[in-house]
Amino acid sequence: MNNIPSGKLSGSELKRAFTHNLNRMYYGKCYLNEQMPDLIERASFRALKLALTEIHQDAKNQIVRMKEMYALINENPADEAANPIKSILKDEFCMAEAGEMAVLNDIDIILYVQILEHINITAYRLMKIIAPTWNRKEVEQLLTECFDESVEGDYLFVLITQEYVGQPL
Repeated sequence: MNNIPSGKLSGSELKRAFTHNLNRMYYGKCYLNEQMPDLIERASFRALKLALTEIHQDAKNQIVRMKEMYALINENPADEAANPIKSILKDEFCMAEAGEMAVLNDIDIILYVQILEHINITAYRLMKIIAPTWNRKEVEQLLTECFDESVEGDYLFVLITQEYVGQPL
């Protein structure tokens, strides 16, 4: 059996790739949404708590947009076993043990939220490349909004790092 693409992907292969990534993002964001209150509570730096609160709201907005995308492409969410966002979160961001320095947890949170944002940026970019093949401007617009939020979230955490460390990067 030869599953190696021999060139340009067919419409059904593109839709499958798009839906696969949409599922990963959707269920990853749903899981992040559930875990975010605990993560906000663990943060000690006030600006970090505020940034996490903003990321939490972005996740909620993106979940709503992804539900719209499913409807527009006539698909239903399907949770997949391998989800990078869930995996990173389930490892509890490699948080330090209770009693250790709060700074270690804050730095871990900053690091792992940026990793999540980079996963988001890359996945949304891929889906933005695929979406025009269906000529669905609504899907493209929703993806652009999700992508832009993730780029802004990543930049927000660069600024948080600069403030926390006290050094411009």
